[in-house]
Amino acid sequence: MSTPCHDHTANRCYNKSMKKASVILSHLGNQPQFRYLKQQNCYRKYISLLGEKWQKAIAFVYIKNNTLFVAVTHPGFKMELNYNRDLLKSILTQLTSHDHECEMLKAREVVIFHSKYHPVDKSEDALTTVPYYNELASSDFKIQSKDKELKEKFEQIKEQIKCNQ
Repeated sequence: MSTPCHDHTANRCYNKSMKKASVILSHLGNQPQFRYLKQQNCYRKYISLLGEKWQKAIAFVYIKNNTLFVAVTHPGFKMELNYNRDLLKSILTQLTSHDHECEMLKAREVVIFHSKYHPVDKSEDALTTVPYYNELASSDFKIQSKDKELKEKFEQIKEQIKCNQ
């Protein structure tokens, strides 16, 4: 018996009736259960259209009841973005009119709020900025005071130095 593909190594045999991966992904993306993924992709597109400074300022965005909610990473950004609500709304309108996949992102209002819950990139740079020092002091010193309260304070300092070494 002859087989359509004599070479049994991986990826050497191609069935012409097989669909391409892009067609399969497109079909899956249009399924109702994957609508959330499509929205998240559009939210990412929207944030990428903003300036670099605002991209860092925005923790996340979402739309609910025709309102665009913009969560900022720091309260200082809230005031600045409040002054630019019209610009935020305008960019969203342009995205929905030019990108047909993001037509569902429509909003009449913009609400900006500070969120302590935001994704943080755990990078090694953040760890290297914290200064770590070795204790240079020594706990080998004599307390020459006659005041009892002062002696107790110096004893506490000696203990702290020992703990830090």
